[in-house]
Amino acid sequence: MRKLVLSAMAAALLAGSFMASPASAFERTEDGEIIVFAGRQAIPVLDPHVRYDWSTRMVQQAVYDALVKYEGDPAEIKPWIAESWETSEDGKTWTFKLVENAKFHNGDPVNAEAVRYSFERGLKLNKGVAWMLKDFLAPEGVSVVDDYTVKFELKAPYAPFLSFLPWWFIVNPAEVQANEVDGDYGEAWLTENAAGSGPFKLGRWEPNVLYELQSVADYWKGWPQGENRPAGVIYRIIREPSAQRASLQRGEVDIVEGLTSDDYVQIANMPGIEIQNHKGMTTFGIKFNTQQGPTADINLRKAIAHALDYDALVQIYNGAASLQTSPLPDGMRGHIDVADIPRQDLEKAKEYLAKSEHPEGGITLEYVHVAGLEEARRIGLVLLDNLKALNINVEIKPEQWPNMVANGSRVETSPAMTSVYVTPISTDPDAVAYQYHKNSWGQYYAMAFYDNPEVSKMIDEARAATDWDKRADLYAKIQTQIVADQPEVFGMLQNRRWAHRDYLKGFQFSPVRFTGEVDLYPLWVEAE
Repeated sequence: MRKLVLSAMAAALLAGSFMASPASAFERTEDGEIIVFAGRQAIPVLDPHVRYDWSTRMVQQAVYDALVKYEGDPAEIKPWIAESWETSEDGKTWTFKLVENAKFHNGDPVNAEAVRYSFERGLKLNKGVAWMLKDFLAPEGVSVVDDYTVKFELKAPYAPFLSFLPWWFIVNPAEVQANEVDGDYGEAWLTENAAGSGPFKLGRWEPNVLYELQSVADYWKGWPQGENRPAGVIYRIIREPSAQRASLQRGEVDIVEGLTSDDYVQIANMPGIEIQNHKGMTTFGIKFNTQQGPTADINLRKAIAHALDYDALVQIYNGAASLQTSPLPDGMRGHIDVADIPRQDLEKAKEYLAKSEHPEGGITLEYVHVAGLEEARRIGLVLLDNLKALNINVEIKPEQWPNMVANGSRVETSPAMTSVYVTPISTDPDAVAYQYHKNSWGQYYAMAFYDNPEVSKMIDEARAATDWDKRADLYAKIQTQIVADQPEVFGMLQNRRWAHRDYLKGFQFSPVRFTGEVDLYPLWVEAE
């Protein structure tokens, strides 16, 4: 039986009074150690089919399982609930054979009907993950072959299909249906409750303060740490990087995300602390509004792109970044280095400016970044300084992320320039290429409102093709044309970094995860 010390710890954290020696933030229980993770972002909606962002998805994957899972660097798809699968020659039919020992937290089997129901639910709710598959998969396209075999019949071939499945988590139909209200598929209930089969189950849930996960001792997949599995994880909200760093140094937390670049440098050599520093697939770009205002002019966009000091972007991250050479991140299949991608060249910038509708400059452009994101603010200062050479003024405007997304969803309200970090949710090149399809207008990653019918046509053709050589050729052309059209400043690839106490073991990086997201499943504490 679990001791009450877990809830006592949660209560202490809630009150802000928890203290520990610098050697151990984790709490010992008779079931093992409890890991404390500090992050800046809350979890407003836990429902796996309704919402995802880095903190939400980190907990979703701890509580739920999917047919397959991304692991490793480079990221590879591994069998999970599905032990094997096969595809028809035309690429339209996928059949998955499920393991027969998977069970939900209440003991119900994770069977083909649970998989069918979960995909039906996600598609019919038409929120969160639905966009990944809804153009190619209808709810009636998922069928039960037998208790542990499920079949997907796509409307048309869709090469990236498998690459999106790690984010379609399987829910327990019985639990969800028991909590339905007016046919809502249990959406209200699943906001702060769970019906999963993952390695953790929900414990204490204090929105905007802390979220407790308790490990499932008899998790059907087993634990890679064996007897060293943690008893649980507490995800604690600490919004300020300086407070995060202080908590880590004092031993109040075991791992943090979201420190500033300067913080990582300052604590790198402190005893008892390790830094995880990995090249990921998160890109930083400055999205132009290509449909309205001065930045609708391609020559002005190219002038700005050639005026920017790109080396300064890497310096802002103290070297923990690398410049983009394509709209696709380096580690993505199909990536090419696009020839003549802009680098700082003031003479060329002035040549493009002279061909624009504002040959003398004399304009003010808004640059919007997420409030509190220091690196994005500093990039704005670099842009402001660089564009003085073109007689262009930059108004730097911090904004809350929800407001940025809302304003960027419409041409009429999208700023001239918006700083955006994007992490692809799939290793397939379609995950990035489709961001430049006109059908993506309204999404945060499409704030440029880029519109090139030929590019959209090539994207459609590439995602439907089953032959990789054909797809690779199309993606090379797509990347080259997007750079030529300059819908954004293609900036840099930000390294992904976390800081943790050296007794925390089992950290596994995978570049397909979002900015602060960590796979909690393999973590453990090497306690003295």
